[in-house]
Amino acid sequence: MSVLARSVREVETALRNSRVTPATRTKFQAVALLLRQERARVRADENARDRQRTEKLKRLDGIAKALAMSAVREPTLLALLEEDAVVTDEARSLTRTVLRKAGIETAPEEDVPAPVVEAPAAPARPRVVPQSVVSRQMANPFLAPDFSAPRPAAPRPTPLAGWELLGPLLRSFERAGAGTAACMTLPTVESAPSTRKARGGNDRELMPHQARVVAAAAAGHRTFLLADEPGLGKTAQALLAAEAADAYPLLVVVPNVVKTNWVREAGIWTPRRAATAIHGNGETVDGFADIVVVNYEVLDRHVGWIGDFGFRGMVVDEAHFIKNKSSQRSQHVLEISDRIRSFTARPLLMALTGTPLINDIEDFLAIWQFLGWIDSTKPRAELMDALAATGLTPADPGFYRAARQAVVDRGIVRRRKVDVAADIPARRIADLPVELDGAAGRSIRAAERDLARRLVARYEDALATRRSGAVVEGIDHDLVRRVARWEQKDAAEASSGDNVFGMMRRIGQAKAALAADYAAQLARSAGKVVFFAKHVDVMDAAEEVFTKQGVRFSSIRGDQTSAVRQRNIDAFVNDPDVSVAVCSLTAAGVGLNLQVASNIVLAELSWTAAEQTQAIDRSHRIGQTEPVTAWRIIAAQTIDARIAELIDGKAGLAAQALDGSDEEVGSSADVQHAALVALLTEALTEALPVA
Repeated sequence: MSVLARSVREVETALRNSRVTPATRTKFQAVALLLRQERARVRADENARDRQRTEKLKRLDGIAKALAMSAVREPTLLALLEEDAVVTDEARSLTRTVLRKAGIETAPEEDVPAPVVEAPAAPARPRVVPQSVVSRQMANPFLAPDFSAPRPAAPRPTPLAGWELLGPLLRSFERAGAGTAACMTLPTVESAPSTRKARGGNDRELMPHQARVVAAAAAGHRTFLLADEPGLGKTAQALLAAEAADAYPLLVVVPNVVKTNWVREAGIWTPRRAATAIHGNGETVDGFADIVVVNYEVLDRHVGWIGDFGFRGMVVDEAHFIKNKSSQRSQHVLEISDRIRSFTARPLLMALTGTPLINDIEDFLAIWQFLGWIDSTKPRAELMDALAATGLTPADPGFYRAARQAVVDRGIVRRRKVDVAADIPARRIADLPVELDGAAGRSIRAAERDLARRLVARYEDALATRRSGAVVEGIDHDLVRRVARWEQKDAAEASSGDNVFGMMRRIGQAKAALAADYAAQLARSAGKVVFFAKHVDVMDAAEEVFTKQGVRFSSIRGDQTSAVRQRNIDAFVNDPDVSVAVCSLTAAGVGLNLQVASNIVLAELSWTAAEQTQAIDRSHRIGQTEPVTAWRIIAAQTIDARIAELIDGKAGLAAQALDGSDEEVGSSADVQHAALVALLTEALTEALPVA
């Protein structure tokens, strides 16, 4: 069993570090054959007790699952798991070699039959029902439909009944001409902006433009295509609109990169409403929560129970993800929204996207259908009535302007940063926490635990051997600070190892693809983006993501000649097709003018607030016409989040508006030391609880 597990780890390492080679395929098939053979042997062992047999099969299933998870990333490996797959001579030979290493005698080569038992199948993605959801359903077995409000009436005969209208509605956004509205009429908010107290204690103020959308929901409007530019707080508007409409339970469908942030924002803006996120098969989901957040990638396996859950509101973030109506994700979203409408008379439905309405307007057919404005062939009753009320048909010159207004009035809200510049700070930092899933995330968390254990051992050794003989009840905080200094010095002198510097680099590598994916989303919806990273390998990984997604970028690094560097800067500034500038935080953090971008992505944390501010100032400078937003990508539940808090505490940022000061508050060494002190103190608190 141990040989099998080690062989699977070797396959995983080979797949992670390089492309699939013939040798990797041979080893993969050999391990699969051994798993089949061992499973058959365990099942046929009549001397084994049932408990022993069950335990061995369970361990084999775990090894098989790990192997299958590796196969998912490479289709050519999946073919080797088929029952009729041709077993190569190399795989048979390697199988015998592995058996001999395990001390198992093998028959002569020509007598070794190909094992014929089931292969370790790739993990299926069946529809699942989490246990906590079952518990909720059992607690509320008679979930009644909502008949509290009249349902939309069926379309009445109108002069437009014989017209094909979806095409003209789309063209109305191209032909209406300048000066036409891009935003529905929103209520005027005269009262002072409300303030929300987060669970962590930080205040968040609702800005006037946000309050107007919330007021519209409170007044009874129930469908919104919220297309504000990034940085204008669409998440808060959606959460508070749901509260104003009492649209609970609320379903939120999002890209994976922002799933954790939605749960965090819910804790800030609606702290009385429990929020939960669905990960994988939903083993950890809270079925009794008011707000359920799910990412597109796992929606397929949960669409069944979600449709029957009784949601009274649904938010689709980055709604342009469903633009292809033939895609699985689009079909699932439309299926769920139809189920919600069939259950709830007037549900709150919100589509959030920063993509301008005039670009690829056909992409919005799926969004309009999600919102219930149209079905697959024609406008639904409310929109049809609004079009009929114009008294015009597509043959009339004024139809397109009036039709566009009719669609906008259904709930389109589009504001740009320059439109609401008075509402928001000239520059600000917005934190985006992300979960590090998979092997990389587990490895980083394990390394952090190892570091904490090493610090505790060092503390205990020092405590046992100190000469003073003084007895300190609880934690000796002076000694904690000294131990942190020792570790900090060793880490600075070491070239490798699991120290605080090495962990921060590994975290940056793990965040690279997520940060690049978010930067690509920003580039598509808001224009040019500056992407900052500290390490070259993080920049390389980000540029690989941009290349795969077809996003053009310029690379600004420290090892470039001045001519190459200037050429890349000019390309970003002057070429409208170059969307992202991938910059070294140390090489490009000073001396650059990148004010063509108002969105910055900080893929890795700086050790000081000053370095962070200098990077932001590449865009926030004379010539900038829009407020600047810096998006900090934070690895949740790691030392990354702790360091972000320390930097903010020293600089007084706390993810709020910057005051524009470049004053250095503490050095990088101070933050490093404080991070180690916090890590050790927390570990000691858990190990040595103080009465």
